[in-house]
Amino acid sequence: MQSGKANFGVVPFENSTNGSVVFTLDLFADQSAKHPDIVVCGERYVEVHHCLLGHPAAPSQAHAPASTKALRDGTRSPSSSGHATPIPGNPNPTNSRAAPLTDLSHIKKLYSHPQAWGQCKTFLSCYLKGVERQDVSSTSRAAELVAADETNTTAAISSGIAAQMTGLDFLARDIEDDKDNATRFFIIRRRSLEDTSPSPDEENSQEHTRAYKSLLSFTVSHTDAGALADALAVFKTQGINLTSINPRPSGEAPWHYMFFVEFSGKRGQAAVDDTLTGLDKVVRSWRWLGSWENALQQKQ
Repeated sequence: MQSGKANFGVVPFENSTNGSVVFTLDLFADQSAKHPDIVVCGERYVEVHHCLLGHPAAPSQAHAPASTKALRDGTRSPSSSGHATPIPGNPNPTNSRAAPLTDLSHIKKLYSHPQAWGQCKTFLSCYLKGVERQDVSSTSRAAELVAADETNTTAAISSGIAAQMTGLDFLARDIEDDKDNATRFFIIRRRSLEDTSPSPDEENSQEHTRAYKSLLSFTVSHTDAGALADALAVFKTQGINLTSINPRPSGEAPWHYMFFVEFSGKRGQAAVDDTLTGLDKVVRSWRWLGSWENALQQKQ
């Protein structure tokens, strides 16, 4: 996008179960100044359902009757109880919503995107505790690696579509911890294409403010007591509602951070513009990262 080869892009920003996608935050931090012209212009919420994909155990590998083998259409077969193992820090763990469709004792290694592990913690704790995990670039890539593995001892946390494309079997379906699991994606574009003009009739109304969100990053002095509190107080003074704040290493020095703040409103509204003016006085630097329509507000 920075080179102009694409007009728009889509990046994951946060998951309802596993929180912020730190890889995206680090790209926005842009410590190497590789994409200084990128801003957010929209958001979309997408339901995410994970499956465990692989191949059923071969006769020599199986520790369960043949009747428990996975069916390609996802039909459930008998499985173990799915009770998570109690530990001192969690004596009453939650049991998994999902159960395997087949015996999983032959699985020795798992592939998936790092975000997927956090969205499927309970299932993994119940049925694949201690199995080696390897991070890959995407859940679809995980399915490709398992499909190419001839040992029949690997599995992927991926999607149902990936199963159809790679010919893998469903070893389990809907293994995410939360049935309402969803990921919020940002639509991004170059700053030169951004529309920052407010509606002249509604630009300062509370309803119009809630109809938009904005994102910016800032850094503060780590030696001045209350520097972060002073920055956040600027938003409160202007009546701006903060919807999230995420710290990430700034790259300037060890234990120094950059803060990403998402809030209601858009640039061009008086309260937002006054907030930016106020930030100039209390932060070391700040960077505007875009405004967009609030997708949740539109559904209400």
